[in-house]
Amino acid sequence: MGGNNVLSEGIALYKKGDYAASLAFFLSIPDGSKVDDMELSYYIGLCYARLHRHDDALLYLEQVVTGDKNEKRVLQCRFILAIIYCQSDRKRLADFELKKLLETGYKSSSVYAALGYIAWENNQIEQSIEYYHKALGSDPNNPTALNGLGFVLACENRDLAKALAYCKRALEIIPTSAAFLDSVGWVYYKLGMMEDSIKYLKQAMEIDGDNNEILAHYRQVSAQFQ
Repeated sequence: MGGNNVLSEGIALYKKGDYAASLAFFLSIPDGSKVDDMELSYYIGLCYARLHRHDDALLYLEQVVTGDKNEKRVLQCRFILAIIYCQSDRKRLADFELKKLLETGYKSSSVYAALGYIAWENNQIEQSIEYYHKALGSDPNNPTALNGLGFVLACENRDLAKALAYCKRALEIIPTSAAFLDSVGWVYYKLGMMEDSIKYLKQAMEIDGDNNEILAHYRQVSAQFQ
């Protein structure tokens, strides 16, 4: 109980979405305090991950995965580790963590979607499509899987009508996603529907114009639209 009381203020800040203040609180807890060290590492790792300080997050999340007896926390941290490894181009480590998660049945749809992304990045097209289908078999409304499958099909010029349907469904679920707007725009480009394509790509640019892939798509379509 004592540990929970010590951490409660930081946990409340985290739940409010004030990750910087939450992190500052957790880091200010002096050594020797009556806290659960694994729980403290868990929340510090989550804060760093939310703040996109991934190298710092890894230090704490890996501690939880290797030393915590709380299975729920371990599984959550393993999944976050996999995503960070994915984003930092450490795909073998990501693949290892995701396959460990599959063994437990943890969030199978999200895990399969992440494996689909890794396979796509490794140019394993058929494997990527298979993983995305498995993700949707587990959860037909997983937006990441919907968008991922639609994007892969579009890039491969396969079933473009289906690709558009998948990407639009993802966008309906998360209308403000720059990645999903970009995908819809890209499918329209593949379909030769330039006005629709540039409309969605412009919206993606307005949200995340620093994204290299979105910028490349926008420039390519703009050059042909003029």
